[in-house]
Amino acid sequence: MGRTSLNELLVEVRSCEVCAEHLDAGPRPVVQVGSKAGVVIIGQAPGRRVHESGVPWDDPSGKTLRQWLGVTDEEFYDASKMALIPMGFCYPGSAKSGDKAPRPECAPLWHDRLLAHLPKNRLEIIIGTYAQKRYIADRQPTLTETVANWASYLPDRVVMPHPSPRNRHWLTKNPWFEADALPAVRQRVSEVLGRT
Repeated sequence: MGRTSLNELLVEVRSCEVCAEHLDAGPRPVVQVGSKAGVVIIGQAPGRRVHESGVPWDDPSGKTLRQWLGVTDEEFYDASKMALIPMGFCYPGSAKSGDKAPRPECAPLWHDRLLAHLPKNRLEIIIGTYAQKRYIADRQPTLTETVANWASYLPDRVVMPHPSPRNRHWLTKNPWFEADALPAVRQRVSEVLGRT
């Protein structure tokens, strides 16, 4: 039996109910993957707005992320250019401060199978602590220290904090991120998208 096609795999992912009993809002897996995508963004989990729309990063965090990367909405939502794969595919529900952690079932179940369909020579953008724990083997003790080491991960990887409005304080405390890291990230994304 041959490998599952990407389209068949995406049908499986989008119909997944493995952790339905843990999801207050019910399952609605949100993902975007195309086999030619040269940029893959591995984030956290959809928020309530994304759960309602079914569109990845369709919220203030997504707007900030697109600004950070220097991409248009059209580029961002073009599956042949960008894959959007969260650590948890469904909205995990809200906690006292922010959303609950991504469900732990998703990444082991789906990530390797999805990533196998993407180009080997790709740029991976690793957003937030949960994604760093899975994908950055030599990460530092804190997210800030890992992100401060951003240059060591290029040209194949980018590490970022989550672009949530809740992280404004982090950005204020770490001005080097917007001053030094983001211009380099935008340049690398531009190269991968074939603009330069």
